[in-house]
Amino acid sequence: MGSGDDGQVTALPASPASTATAASLGELLPDGLVVVSGDGAVRFVNQEACRILDCEVEDLLGGTVTEVLPLTDRDGRDWWEEPTPWNAPSTRTRRREKLLVGPDGRDVLVTARYIRSPTGHLERVLVGLRDAEARLRAERDQATVLSTVAHELRAPLTSVTGFTSSLLRRWDRFTDEQKRLMIETIESDASRLTRLITELLDISRLDSDSLTLRLAPVDLHDVLATHVSRHELSRTAGQVVLSLGPLAQERGLPEVWADADRLQQVFFNLIENALRHGEAPVTVTLDLDGPTGDWVLVLVDDEGGGIAEEDRDKVFGRFWRGSDGSTTGLGLYVVRGLVEAHGGTVAVESSPAGGARFAVRLPGGVPDAVALP
Repeated sequence: MGSGDDGQVTALPASPASTATAASLGELLPDGLVVVSGDGAVRFVNQEACRILDCEVEDLLGGTVTEVLPLTDRDGRDWWEEPTPWNAPSTRTRRREKLLVGPDGRDVLVTARYIRSPTGHLERVLVGLRDAEARLRAERDQATVLSTVAHELRAPLTSVTGFTSSLLRRWDRFTDEQKRLMIETIESDASRLTRLITELLDISRLDSDSLTLRLAPVDLHDVLATHVSRHELSRTAGQVVLSLGPLAQERGLPEVWADADRLQQVFFNLIENALRHGEAPVTVTLDLDGPTGDWVLVLVDDEGGGIAEEDRDKVFGRFWRGSDGSTTGLGLYVVRGLVEAHGGTVAVESSPAGGARFAVRLPGGVPDAVALP
Protein backbone atom coordinates (compact mmCIF):
# COMPACT_ATOMS: atom_id res chain seq x y z
CA MET A 1 0.00 0.00 0.00
CA GLY A 2 1.40 3.42 -0.94
CA SER A 3 0.33 6.94 -1.89
CA GLY A 4 0.57 8.43 -5.37
CA ASP A 5 1.29 12.03 -6.29
CA ASP A 6 -2.42 12.79 -6.45
CA GLY A 7 -2.94 11.59 -2.88
CA GLN A 8 -4.79 8.41 -3.98
CA VAL A 9 -3.91 5.21 -2.17
CA THR A 10 -2.43 2.64 -4.52
CA ALA A 11 -1.68 -1.04 -4.13
CA LEU A 12 1.87 -2.30 -3.83
CA PRO A 13 2.98 -5.34 -5.81
CA ALA A 14 1.90 -8.51 -4.08
CA SER A 15 5.39 -9.92 -3.54
CA PRO A 16 6.38 -11.29 -0.10
CA ALA A 17 8.81 -8.42 0.41
CA SER A 18 6.25 -5.77 -0.47
CA THR A 19 3.62 -7.50 1.68
CA ALA A 20 5.97 -7.38 4.68
CA THR A 21 6.72 -3.72 3.96
CA ALA A 22 3.02 -2.90 3.74
CA ALA A 23 2.40 -4.67 7.05
CA SER A 24 5.21 -2.73 8.71
CA LEU A 25 3.85 0.54 7.37
CA GLY A 26 0.36 -0.39 8.50
CA GLU A 27 1.58 -0.75 12.07
CA LEU A 28 3.06 2.74 11.94
CA LEU A 29 -0.29 4.34 11.15
CA PRO A 30 -1.92 6.31 14.00
CA ASP A 31 -5.34 4.95 12.99
CA GLY A 32 -6.73 1.46 12.77
CA LEU A 33 -6.48 -0.26 9.39
CA VAL A 34 -8.28 -3.32 8.05
CA VAL A 35 -7.34 -4.46 4.52
CA VAL A 36 -9.96 -6.49 2.69
CA SER A 37 -9.34 -8.35 -0.58
CA GLY A 38 -11.62 -8.14 -3.57
CA ASP A 39 -13.48 -11.26 -2.49
CA GLY A 40 -14.37 -9.77 0.91
CA ALA A 41 -11.81 -11.62 3.05
CA VAL A 42 -9.81 -9.76 5.68
CA ARG A 43 -6.11 -9.88 4.73
CA PHE A 44 -4.49 -7.50 7.21
CA VAL A 45 -5.35 -5.93 10.56
CA ASN A 46 -3.02 -3.58 12.45
CA GLN A 47 -2.71 -3.45 16.22
CA GLU A 48 -4.43 -0.08 16.50
CA ALA A 49 -7.53 -1.55 14.83
CA CYS A 50 -7.46 -4.40 17.36
CA ARG A 51 -7.20 -1.88 20.20
CA ILE A 52 -10.14 0.14 18.92
CA LEU A 53 -12.28 -2.95 18.31
CA ASP A 54 -11.05 -4.70 21.49
CA CYS A 55 -10.25 -7.90 19.64
CA GLU A 56 -7.32 -10.04 18.50
CA VAL A 57 -5.92 -10.19 14.98
CA GLU A 58 -7.02 -13.83 14.73
CA ASP A 59 -10.64 -12.78 15.33
CA LEU A 60 -10.69 -10.93 12.01
CA LEU A 61 -7.93 -12.28 9.79
CA GLY A 62 -9.17 -14.58 7.04
CA GLY A 63 -12.84 -14.06 7.81
CA THR A 64 -15.47 -12.42 5.64
CA VAL A 65 -15.41 -8.76 6.61
CA THR A 66 -19.17 -8.33 6.76
CA GLU A 67 -19.36 -11.18 9.29
CA VAL A 68 -16.29 -10.59 11.46
CA LEU A 69 -16.57 -6.79 11.43
CA PRO A 70 -20.26 -5.88 11.75
CA LEU A 71 -20.80 -2.12 11.69
CA THR A 72 -24.15 -0.37 12.14
CA ASP A 73 -25.33 3.21 12.37
CA ARG A 74 -27.24 4.61 15.35
CA ASP A 75 -30.51 3.37 13.82
CA GLY A 76 -29.22 -0.19 13.52
CA ARG A 77 -28.73 -0.13 9.75
CA ASP A 78 -25.89 -2.29 8.46
CA TRP A 79 -23.07 -0.14 7.09
CA TRP A 80 -22.03 -2.95 4.74
CA GLU A 81 -25.40 -2.99 2.98
CA GLU A 82 -26.18 -1.07 -0.22
CA PRO A 83 -24.13 0.27 -1.70
CA THR A 84 -21.52 -2.33 -0.78
CA PRO A 85 -17.96 -1.96 -2.07
CA TRP A 86 -18.60 -4.94 -4.30
CA ASN A 87 -21.65 -3.68 -6.16
CA ALA A 88 -21.00 0.08 -6.01
CA PRO A 89 -20.42 1.89 -9.32
CA SER A 90 -16.87 1.49 -10.62
CA THR A 91 -16.42 5.25 -10.32
CA ARG A 92 -16.82 5.15 -6.56
CA THR A 93 -13.50 5.06 -4.74
CA ARG A 94 -14.35 5.83 -1.13
CA ARG A 95 -16.91 6.16 1.64
CA ARG A 96 -16.82 9.21 3.85
CA GLU A 97 -16.07 9.01 7.54
CA LYS A 98 -19.08 8.16 9.67
CA LEU A 99 -19.73 7.52 13.35
CA LEU A 100 -20.81 3.89 13.69
CA VAL A 101 -21.36 1.26 16.35
CA GLY A 102 -18.68 -1.44 16.40
CA PRO A 103 -18.96 -5.16 17.21
CA ASP A 104 -18.70 -4.60 20.97
CA GLY A 105 -21.16 -1.71 21.03
CA ARG A 106 -18.57 1.05 21.28
CA ASP A 107 -18.59 4.08 18.99
CA VAL A 108 -16.03 4.12 16.21
CA LEU A 109 -15.32 6.44 13.29
CA VAL A 110 -15.10 4.49 10.04
CA THR A 111 -14.03 5.39 6.53
CA ALA A 112 -13.20 3.25 3.49
CA ARG A 113 -11.08 3.59 0.37
CA TYR A 114 -11.60 1.33 -2.68
CA ILE A 115 -8.56 0.24 -4.68
CA ARG A 116 -9.57 -0.54 -8.25
CA SER A 117 -7.83 -1.86 -11.33
CA PRO A 118 -7.59 0.32 -14.46
CA THR A 119 -10.78 -1.36 -15.67
CA GLY A 120 -12.67 -0.52 -12.48
CA HIS A 121 -12.54 -3.98 -10.91
CA LEU A 122 -12.42 -3.87 -7.09
CA GLU A 123 -9.09 -5.27 -5.90
CA ARG A 124 -8.93 -4.14 -2.30
CA VAL A 125 -10.86 -2.23 0.36
CA LEU A 126 -8.99 -0.23 2.99
CA VAL A 127 -11.12 0.32 6.08
CA GLY A 128 -9.87 3.08 8.38
CA LEU A 129 -10.90 3.10 12.04
CA ARG A 130 -10.59 5.87 14.60
CA ASP A 131 -11.40 5.86 18.27
CA ALA A 132 -14.51 8.06 18.56
CA GLU A 133 -13.90 8.97 22.20
CA ALA A 134 -11.89 12.10 21.35
CA ARG A 135 -14.57 13.26 18.90
CA LEU A 136 -17.37 12.59 21.36
CA ARG A 137 -15.41 14.31 24.13
CA ALA A 138 -14.98 17.39 21.93
CA GLU A 139 -18.71 17.38 21.17
CA ARG A 140 -19.50 17.12 24.87
CA ASP A 141 -17.12 20.00 25.57
CA GLN A 142 -18.86 22.12 22.96
CA ALA A 143 -22.24 21.30 24.48
CA THR A 144 -20.84 22.21 27.90
CA VAL A 145 -19.57 25.52 26.56
CA LEU A 146 -22.97 26.39 25.11
CA SER A 147 -24.79 25.34 28.26
CA THR A 148 -22.35 27.20 30.52
CA VAL A 149 -22.40 30.38 28.46
CA ALA A 150 -26.20 30.37 28.18
CA HIS A 151 -26.59 29.81 31.92
CA GLU A 152 -24.02 32.41 32.94
CA LEU A 153 -25.26 35.06 30.52
CA ARG A 154 -28.93 34.65 31.32
CA ALA A 155 -28.90 35.82 34.96
CA PRO A 156 -26.94 39.09 34.57
CA LEU A 157 -28.67 39.92 31.29
CA THR A 158 -32.06 39.43 32.91
CA SER A 159 -31.02 41.72 35.75
CA VAL A 160 -29.62 44.41 33.42
CA THR A 161 -32.62 44.43 31.10
CA GLY A 162 -35.09 44.32 33.99
CA PHE A 163 -33.58 47.23 35.92
CA THR A 164 -32.95 49.40 32.83
CA SER A 165 -36.52 48.81 31.68
CA SER A 166 -37.86 49.76 35.11
CA LEU A 167 -35.73 52.90 35.29
CA LEU A 168 -36.70 54.05 31.82
CA ARG A 169 -40.44 53.55 32.34
CA ARG A 170 -40.87 54.46 36.00
CA TRP A 171 -37.96 56.77 36.80
CA ASP A 172 -40.06 59.18 38.87
CA ARG A 173 -41.43 56.43 41.08
CA PHE A 174 -38.07 55.47 42.58
CA THR A 175 -36.17 57.22 45.32
CA ASP A 176 -32.57 58.27 44.79
CA GLU A 177 -31.42 55.42 47.01
CA GLN A 178 -33.39 52.89 44.97
CA LYS A 179 -32.01 54.30 41.71
CA ARG A 180 -28.45 54.10 43.03
CA LEU A 181 -28.95 50.47 44.11
CA MET A 182 -30.38 49.52 40.71
CA ILE A 183 -27.60 51.29 38.80
CA GLU A 184 -24.94 49.66 41.02
CA THR A 185 -26.52 46.26 40.30
CA ILE A 186 -26.49 46.98 36.56
CA GLU A 187 -22.82 47.98 36.75
CA SER A 188 -21.94 44.83 38.72
CA ASP A 189 -23.77 42.52 36.33
CA ALA A 190 -22.29 44.29 33.30
CA SER A 191 -18.81 43.75 34.78
CA ARG A 192 -19.65 40.10 35.33
CA LEU A 193 -20.66 39.76 31.68
CA THR A 194 -17.44 41.45 30.59
CA ARG A 195 -15.35 39.05 32.68
CA LEU A 196 -17.18 36.02 31.29
CA ILE A 197 -16.70 37.15 27.69
CA THR A 198 -13.04 37.94 28.38
CA GLU A 199 -12.50 34.47 29.84
CA LEU A 200 -14.15 32.81 26.84
CA LEU A 201 -11.95 34.81 24.47
CA ASP A 202 -8.87 33.95 26.53
CA ILE A 203 -9.74 30.25 26.39
CA SER A 204 -9.97 30.49 22.61
CA ARG A 205 -6.59 32.26 22.45
CA LEU A 206 -4.94 29.82 24.85
CA ASP A 207 -6.24 26.78 22.95
CA SER A 208 -5.03 28.21 19.62
CA ASP A 209 -1.68 29.48 21.01
CA SER A 210 -2.57 32.99 19.87
CA LEU A 211 -2.44 34.73 23.25
CA THR A 212 -0.41 37.95 23.13
CA LEU A 213 1.34 39.27 26.25
CA ARG A 214 2.46 42.89 26.61
CA LEU A 215 5.59 42.26 28.64
CA ALA A 216 7.27 44.91 30.77
CA PRO A 217 9.01 45.14 34.16
CA VAL A 218 6.30 44.75 36.81
CA ASP A 219 6.43 45.32 40.56
CA LEU A 220 4.23 42.48 41.72
CA HIS A 221 3.77 43.92 45.20
CA ASP A 222 2.32 47.14 43.74
CA VAL A 223 0.06 45.15 41.43
CA LEU A 224 -1.34 43.08 44.28
CA ALA A 225 -1.55 46.00 46.72
CA THR A 226 -3.58 48.01 44.22
CA HIS A 227 -5.77 45.01 43.50
CA VAL A 228 -6.40 44.26 47.18
CA SER A 229 -7.15 47.94 47.89
CA ARG A 230 -9.75 48.09 45.14
CA HIS A 231 -11.19 44.81 46.34
CA GLU A 232 -11.55 46.16 49.86
CA LEU A 233 -13.65 49.11 48.67
CA SER A 234 -16.53 46.82 47.78
CA ARG A 235 -16.24 44.33 50.65
CA THR A 236 -15.91 44.22 54.43
CA ALA A 237 -12.44 45.35 55.49
CA GLY A 238 -10.06 42.59 56.47
CA GLN A 239 -11.39 39.89 54.13
CA VAL A 240 -8.23 40.04 51.98
CA VAL A 241 -4.82 40.52 53.59
CA LEU A 242 -1.52 41.07 51.76
CA SER A 243 1.76 40.13 53.45
CA LEU A 244 5.45 39.49 52.67
CA GLY A 245 7.16 36.20 53.39
CA PRO A 246 10.45 36.00 55.33
CA LEU A 247 12.77 35.85 52.29
CA ALA A 248 10.97 38.74 50.62
CA GLN A 249 11.32 40.82 53.78
CA GLU A 250 15.01 39.98 54.02
CA ARG A 251 16.07 40.40 50.39
CA GLY A 252 13.31 42.41 48.79
CA LEU A 253 11.31 41.40 45.73
CA PRO A 254 12.69 41.57 42.18
CA GLU A 255 10.56 42.87 39.33
CA VAL A 256 9.02 40.30 37.06
CA TRP A 257 8.92 40.42 33.27
CA ALA A 258 5.18 40.15 32.74
CA ASP A 259 1.92 41.55 31.45
CA ALA A 260 0.52 43.54 34.39
CA ASP A 261 -3.09 43.35 33.17
CA ARG A 262 -2.89 39.57 32.81
CA LEU A 263 -1.42 39.20 36.28
CA GLN A 264 -4.27 41.31 37.65
CA GLN A 265 -6.63 38.88 35.97
CA VAL A 266 -4.83 35.86 37.46
CA PHE A 267 -4.94 37.11 41.04
CA PHE A 268 -8.44 38.55 40.75
CA ASN A 269 -9.66 35.07 39.76
CA LEU A 270 -7.71 33.35 42.55
CA ILE A 271 -8.93 35.72 45.25
CA GLU A 272 -12.53 35.61 44.00
CA ASN A 273 -12.33 31.82 43.93
CA ALA A 274 -11.03 31.76 47.52
CA LEU A 275 -13.78 34.09 48.77
CA ARG A 276 -16.53 32.26 46.91
CA HIS A 277 -15.59 28.67 47.71
CA GLY A 278 -13.50 29.08 50.85
CA GLU A 279 -13.85 31.32 53.89
CA ALA A 280 -12.39 34.71 54.76
CA PRO A 281 -9.91 35.98 55.57
CA VAL A 282 -7.97 35.30 52.38
CA THR A 283 -4.24 35.79 52.84
CA VAL A 284 -2.06 36.70 49.86
CA THR A 285 1.62 36.17 50.62
CA LEU A 286 4.52 37.33 48.43
CA ASP A 287 7.84 35.59 48.86
CA LEU A 288 10.92 34.25 47.06
CA ASP A 289 11.37 30.64 46.00
CA GLY A 290 13.96 28.38 44.40
CA PRO A 291 17.48 27.40 45.48
CA THR A 292 18.79 30.91 44.84
CA GLY A 293 15.55 32.77 45.40
CA ASP A 294 15.21 33.65 41.72
CA TRP A 295 11.50 32.84 41.55
CA VAL A 296 8.69 34.98 42.94
CA LEU A 297 6.13 32.99 44.88
CA VAL A 298 2.53 34.12 45.46
CA LEU A 299 0.40 32.13 47.90
CA VAL A 300 -3.37 32.60 48.11
CA ASP A 301 -4.75 30.92 51.25
CA ASP A 302 -8.29 30.68 52.53
CA GLU A 303 -9.78 29.16 55.68
CA GLY A 304 -12.55 27.10 54.12
CA GLY A 305 -12.93 23.36 53.76
CA GLY A 306 -10.16 23.01 51.18
CA ILE A 307 -10.14 20.93 48.01
CA ALA A 308 -10.25 17.14 48.12
CA GLU A 309 -6.95 15.58 47.12
CA GLU A 310 -8.54 13.57 44.30
CA ASP A 311 -9.90 16.80 42.78
CA ARG A 312 -6.69 18.83 42.85
CA ASP A 313 -5.55 17.66 39.43
CA LYS A 314 -8.98 18.53 38.02
CA VAL A 315 -9.57 22.07 39.26
CA PHE A 316 -7.51 23.63 36.47
CA GLY A 317 -9.28 21.57 33.82
CA ARG A 318 -11.35 23.16 31.13
CA PHE A 319 -14.97 23.63 32.30
CA TRP A 320 -14.50 21.56 35.43
CA ARG A 321 -17.27 22.80 37.72
CA GLY A 322 -16.79 20.76 40.89
CA SER A 323 -19.31 18.59 42.64
CA ASP A 324 -21.80 21.40 43.25
CA GLY A 325 -21.60 22.86 39.73
CA SER A 326 -21.61 26.37 41.18
CA THR A 327 -18.86 27.79 38.95
CA THR A 328 -18.40 28.29 35.22
CA GLY A 329 -15.23 26.18 35.20
CA LEU A 330 -13.49 28.96 33.28
CA GLY A 331 -11.53 30.99 35.81
CA LEU A 332 -8.93 28.48 37.00
CA TYR A 333 -8.38 27.15 33.48
CA VAL A 334 -7.54 30.70 32.38
CA VAL A 335 -5.35 31.18 35.47
CA ARG A 336 -3.22 28.18 34.59
CA GLY A 337 -2.97 29.20 30.94
CA LEU A 338 -1.91 32.77 31.77
CA VAL A 339 0.61 31.70 34.42
CA GLU A 340 2.19 29.12 32.09
CA ALA A 341 2.28 31.72 29.30
CA HIS A 342 4.54 33.74 31.62
CA GLY A 343 6.82 30.75 32.14
CA GLY A 344 5.46 30.03 35.59
CA THR A 345 3.52 27.31 37.38
CA VAL A 346 0.39 27.15 39.52
CA ALA A 347 -0.63 24.38 41.91
CA VAL A 348 -3.16 23.78 44.65
CA GLU A 349 -2.50 22.16 48.02
CA SER A 350 -3.71 22.32 51.60
CA SER A 351 -3.37 25.60 53.45
CA PRO A 352 -1.94 25.72 56.98
CA ALA A 353 -5.13 27.61 57.84
CA GLY A 354 -7.15 24.54 56.90
CA GLY A 355 -8.50 25.64 53.52
CA ALA A 356 -7.00 25.64 50.05
CA ARG A 357 -3.68 27.16 49.03
CA PHE A 358 -3.00 28.21 45.45
CA ALA A 359 0.72 28.65 44.83
CA VAL A 360 1.85 30.67 41.80
CA ARG A 361 5.55 30.69 40.87
CA LEU A 362 6.83 33.26 38.39
CA PRO A 363 10.39 33.78 37.14
CA GLY A 364 11.87 36.84 38.83
CA GLY A 365 14.04 39.50 37.24
CA VAL A 366 14.06 41.30 33.89
CA PRO A 367 16.04 39.97 30.90
CA ASP A 368 19.36 41.78 30.52
CA ALA A 369 18.57 42.77 26.96
CA VAL A 370 15.58 44.82 28.11
CA ALA A 371 16.65 45.76 31.64
CA LEU A 372 16.04 49.39 32.42
CA PRO A 373 19.04 51.56 33.33
